[in-house]
Amino acid sequence: MKVLEQVNQPDDLKKLSVSELETLSAEIREVLIRKINATGGHFGPNLGFIEPTVAMHYVFNSPADKFVFDVSHQCYTHKMLTGRKQYFTDPAKYREISGYTNPQESAHDAFTVGHTSTAPSLAVGLAMARDLKGEKHNVIAVIGDGSLSGGEAFEGLDNAAALKSNIIIVVNDNEMSIAPNHGGLYGNLALLRQTRGQAENNYFKTLGFDYVYVENGNDISALVEAFKRVKDAPHPTIVHLHTLKGKGVAQAEANKEAFHWILPGTLDNKTAAPSAPTYDSVTVDYMLQKRAEDPAFIVLNPATPGACGLTPQVREKLGKGFADVGIAEEHAVAAASALAKGGAKPVLAVLSSFVQRTYDQLSQDLALNNSPATLLVYWGSISGADATHLGCFDISLIGNIPNIVYLAPTSKQEYLAMLDWSVEQQKYPVVIRVPFGPLAESDRPVPQDYSELNRYEVVSKGGEVAIIGAGNFFHLGRQVKGELKRTLGINATLINPRYLSGLDEALLESLKKDHRLIITLEDGVVNGGFGEKIASFYGGSDMKVLNFGAKKEFTDRVPLDELYRRFHLTKEQIAQDAAACLK
Repeated sequence: MKVLEQVNQPDDLKKLSVSELETLSAEIREVLIRKINATGGHFGPNLGFIEPTVAMHYVFNSPADKFVFDVSHQCYTHKMLTGRKQYFTDPAKYREISGYTNPQESAHDAFTVGHTSTAPSLAVGLAMARDLKGEKHNVIAVIGDGSLSGGEAFEGLDNAAALKSNIIIVVNDNEMSIAPNHGGLYGNLALLRQTRGQAENNYFKTLGFDYVYVENGNDISALVEAFKRVKDAPHPTIVHLHTLKGKGVAQAEANKEAFHWILPGTLDNKTAAPSAPTYDSVTVDYMLQKRAEDPAFIVLNPATPGACGLTPQVREKLGKGFADVGIAEEHAVAAASALAKGGAKPVLAVLSSFVQRTYDQLSQDLALNNSPATLLVYWGSISGADATHLGCFDISLIGNIPNIVYLAPTSKQEYLAMLDWSVEQQKYPVVIRVPFGPLAESDRPVPQDYSELNRYEVVSKGGEVAIIGAGNFFHLGRQVKGELKRTLGINATLINPRYLSGLDEALLESLKKDHRLIITLEDGVVNGGFGEKIASFYGGSDMKVLNFGAKKEFTDRVPLDELYRRFHLTKEQIAQDAAACLK
């Protein structure tokens, strides 16, 4: 009988010998390799943290002892050991489990977590609550994969070190973020690895932590010994583990960045067909050309370069024209603002679901100073993603900050024109919502200058109904126009607003003459979004307005087709709603 078959809950681990724990770890590794290759998911982080997770559950007593995983993209082993094994061993159940910790799944998951640098702060709160109530249990935070570079990680560590009670921070040091680590802190981690934790210059001790170093962070015996040593410690403690990201798969060990997260079938060595151009690829082509022409041009990215098409080869070609600032979106926005003030031409590439960390810097450091930096927001859309990685909130977040010009291109040509205009202009902070989906070609000339703000484009003039389709949803607007013609005989006006942050009041006023209904379409939440600005403009008039987009909610791995039906975002539903409104 395999050891894994005997383990269904953490208490089962405590009956095993260290040798059996090693066998268990090997069996879990086989299961995870097979499962992740089938479904896709976080590969390297999970393979590198199997042994530490097994040792933690062997020594500590979850859920009485509280585990908090930073990002929680290394939690697959934890899930397998806490009653959810079948979701990793049974292919029929593969997709029924979240890729992140989720208290709705198990009492062993303290939080729903999918963003970075939060674990120390969350653990501090749990420890403080425990102490207030006079309880006695361990609070353990796990942080790694470059997450220490995030500002909140320092804030959490700074406060954790000041506690006069138990809190254990496990630093999973695999020498990587998603891409290689950047920042002075990682120089100290390298020094600690080189000296096996004996260096006098120790960041964690400086803060006030007790400190334990484990050179082989994938050695069960050493891990069990270390965790036993710190269990129930009445003071803040760091356990620094030197682990191997991607352990057990040669490709993942050798190419840690590419195997941080993989697509289904990656290990099957299937030869991919030559890829067609994408918005990522045309952006990269633009960046390389601009950098070759202008030494003041620079691209910033907060630790997710691969997600924006900024591969190691592209980064090498950009040279000094590229800076990975680590998991530090707040710093990235402030630095971009200052770069622009200093005469450089910065472009910050950031994912929609991470831009929310930058709100204060967008408002104060960028917009209030009116710095002419460019931000590219990737993956902005309604999607079937995990609740922690939704890209539907950026329009309402960014579009209501003064001075920021938020642009929503509808095609490759419009996007590149907007990007070049933004890089060269010196008046405004500009954010561009990079179109999400297949590359679209424009069927009409696009302007090269967008300095006359908030001028919408009337693509097709009609009457009775006007459809304003923003960005990604301009193409849905075309479909709705066709459906209204087919079902109601209405030749609707079709408008590309281009600007998400302002209104073309002259155009909107003119529509009152020969239109009864305005339909707005946006690939994001309606509340606080673009469409509500249109509705507010017409609030005192007889014009009817229908706003279409997502509801204000955290959806979780809901198929996109289902979301579109739920939000009435099919052309048929929109036409039916329009017909009802016109009665």
